[in-house]
Amino acid sequence: MEINNLYNILFREIEKNRNNTVFEIPDEKKIIYKDFENIINTIYINLKNKQVEPGDRICAQTSKSIEVIALYLACLKIGAIYIPLNFDYSIDELKFFIEDSKPKLFILDKKNKYINNDNLKKIIKLTLLEEISSSDCINIKSNIKTNTFNSNDNDIAAILYTSGTTGKPKGAALSHKNLSSNCLSLNKIWKFSSNDILLHALPVYHVHGLFVAINCSILSGSKIIFLPKFDTASVLEYIPKSTVMMGVPTFYNRLIEHKKLNSNLCKNMRVFISGSAPLTIETWNTFFKKTGHKILERYGMTETGMITSNPYLIEKRKAESVGWPLPEVKLRISKENLNLKDHLGEIQVKGPNVFNGYWNKKNKNTDFTKDGFFKTGDIGKIDNEGRVFIVGRQKDLIITGGLNVYPKEVEDHLNKINEIKESAVIGLPDKDFGETVVAVVVMEKNKNLTPKEIQNTILNKLAKFKVPKKFIFISELPRNIMGKIQKNILRDKYKDI
Repeated sequence: MEINNLYNILFREIEKNRNNTVFEIPDEKKIIYKDFENIINTIYINLKNKQVEPGDRICAQTSKSIEVIALYLACLKIGAIYIPLNFDYSIDELKFFIEDSKPKLFILDKKNKYINNDNLKKIIKLTLLEEISSSDCINIKSNIKTNTFNSNDNDIAAILYTSGTTGKPKGAALSHKNLSSNCLSLNKIWKFSSNDILLHALPVYHVHGLFVAINCSILSGSKIIFLPKFDTASVLEYIPKSTVMMGVPTFYNRLIEHKKLNSNLCKNMRVFISGSAPLTIETWNTFFKKTGHKILERYGMTETGMITSNPYLIEKRKAESVGWPLPEVKLRISKENLNLKDHLGEIQVKGPNVFNGYWNKKNKNTDFTKDGFFKTGDIGKIDNEGRVFIVGRQKDLIITGGLNVYPKEVEDHLNKINEIKESAVIGLPDKDFGETVVAVVVMEKNKNLTPKEIQNTILNKLAKFKVPKKFIFISELPRNIMGKIQKNILRDKYKDI
């Protein structure tokens, strides 16, 4: 009987790949698939010895390591629900996640700053990753067999908490089917094989770093160069030894600033992939000029995994587009309850990749349409070739004097000004117009422009009501760990100017 557990799907080619390298850690060692499977099974047995059963939640707040990847896979194999947590969360945030998910175990590692925190210990017993990944902890009399749990398509594999920019975080409950359908599609359209070498510099508590990068690599039996974090010098060192890199736009912005980046350095690279935040046309063009590579941009969410992708064929990739919907994914543009022009509307999606709802949230009416489409909250459009374009978040739309302003359109023009490094356009309260358009700008080093000079530069390119009325100059835009600009922080900080 076929087992639908994601673990079995990821390791379906394990017999072919047992002696292939799965992880290469700089300055440490290489680990082959056979030895990695032993680490997974060690954790499996230690979790079972702690009475972990299918459906139990396992929270993990650890640094990036091979052991935490093995923990994730051991949870899949058991049928437990894996909940990765950002290493930077505060005690109050952790308390919320614990109260909401009611985990069987809360796992941290020796690098965790809360390892001896009494407030955390009062609400849950802490388990060390180093202990459960050690074979020394296995009871010698243990007869536990490491059988894979026979999950069904709707069984929850993982819960990922959204950032909660408009309230408490919500746990997106992702099933084995959600995750397996996504990585099977991505492996096919991105042409992954056991010959690939993925350069991994992403965090592993996020869809991008874990469910896209790790799942795709293991499914194909390929090798992962496993960096602890993004460091420009380290990434440049390992690009010649890699065939695939997945990153956020911040990664690519830092790389193009380095004189060492060129086409010769990237000659072994098959594809550079970008996601988690919008990639500007300036970054896309500059990277292409320096390397000969057109970055493959895709689009996804915590709740859906990947939704669209630019094609693998380089000549068919297009800047500013996130490509076409993945196989089996239905995508539509809805204008319902929105006063939007130019074929714009909310992106709504349906497919095997789309989650069934948030953990502990029974009312799905606000998240899904009556016919089962998930409401993404993203504003976009589809061109006459079927390509999808993201204009921005619905909550970021500015309505000034009854007219709609899409921040991305204004930002695109601002970012083309040589003296401007980057910008974020937000709407702030205004007595006369409801909202006024405000540009938060980061200038290039040793460059200066007055607000009037900036306005004059873009005035002939935009309708007057779209041109920012106010400018705020700062040294750096606030971003989350995946490089996405946090406009909610900007709106809150400057609401009274």
